[in-house]
Amino acid sequence: MKPALYLIAGILLLSGSALAGMPMEIGWAELLPPELRDRPLMPEPVHDLSALGEFDDELLGDPALQLEPAAPVVAELDGRHIRLPGYIVPLGITEAMEVEEFLLVPWFGACIHVPPPPSNQIVHVRSTSGIPLDALYQPFWISGEVRVEQVESEMATAGYRISAASVEPYLY
Repeated sequence: MKPALYLIAGILLLSGSALAGMPMEIGWAELLPPELRDRPLMPEPVHDLSALGEFDDELLGDPALQLEPAAPVVAELDGRHIRLPGYIVPLGITEAMEVEEFLLVPWFGACIHVPPPPSNQIVHVRSTSGIPLDALYQPFWISGEVRVEQVESEMATAGYRISAASVEPYLY
């Protein structure tokens, strides 16, 4: 083999191994099965509350309950190393006023404003480092190995889980 071919083969081998360790960047639609991807991810806001009519708590039930706690997920994502942007809903705060366990959601205020998104639009995350409580108003990139697994919390049920996630601010 000619030296130039050795060089090219070495570069391809090194670049392939470097790419293998990089997470696959995905969006929220990719957490939905293909047949569900044409529906809007974020609910339409209602500005005229009179359009909602009268509320009957007995008929409608608890407005804070998640409507789709067992929404269909994408099994093929299990074990993939992904990178996903989103907003943090804390599940606990450390003594240092940091968040290490949280729900990652596609829009600001999800799970705080009712009802929570479907479980296939929520990722339960445990981070490798704490995120300062005062930084939670901004979006973040979350990277790690995703597991297709339901995780229940007091806020909502998540359809996916990432443990030992790395977290970095989402820069516009």
